[in-house]
Amino acid sequence: MGKLQGKVAIVTGGASGIGEGMVDLFQSEGATVIAADINEEALQRASEKENVFGMKLDVSSEEAWMSFAKEVKEKFGSIDVLVNNAGVSSEKPYTDIEKADWDFMMSINGFGPFAGMKHIAPIMAEQGKGSIVNISSYTAQIGQGFNHYSASKGAVRAMSKAAATTFGRSGVRVNALFPGIIETPMTQSLSTSKELLDRLVMATPLQRLGKPADIANAALFLASDDSSYITGAEIIIDGGFSAQ
Repeated sequence: MGKLQGKVAIVTGGASGIGEGMVDLFQSEGATVIAADINEEALQRASEKENVFGMKLDVSSEEAWMSFAKEVKEKFGSIDVLVNNAGVSSEKPYTDIEKADWDFMMSINGFGPFAGMKHIAPIMAEQGKGSIVNISSYTAQIGQGFNHYSASKGAVRAMSKAAATTFGRSGVRVNALFPGIIETPMTQSLSTSKELLDRLVMATPLQRLGKPADIANAALFLASDDSSYITGAEIIIDGGFSAQ
């Protein structure tokens, strides 16, 4: 029997990259998985998988979250796992960041996880159980990247702690993962420079970049009953980079 047998799991940004890896792993462990994404073409591909349902969701929209939560509850009867994974990235230096850049980043990386917890955690609380996994970044742990991306991921870190204390007494667990540089379409541009890639690998104690499976396996642990007494925790998955 799989670790998520009979559970209903939502993965935002679930149609590609790290999210797709989570969707596939959760499905293989027995879950019915909703791959929530804004990319309709990728959602169509996701829906072709067994026990995977692609549903369009703009995580920056409160109205979208409200209707999405209601639809999932009505269609599947329960919501056991939420992974707030959808996000955007930027390496703009602080000198080039304008208010519009800040607002766009925060609307997806900051408000998205907040709205997800706001509308999904109460459903879990009614059930008396549930697991929420928020995807932050190693940049929220160390002094790297004075920009809007690091700020948005710092917000995820703070919200995860606060949500864990808010919903814990209702049986809802909230934990956060902090990936380092993971080989995904979002970070593909880094791989175009072999010199940059080599520097990143050499600066990492485990001497490699991360893979989507590294994040998916940690998310599976936190989503499953194997972590039933863990909430408010932070797991850094960066090959030891931030430990230096």
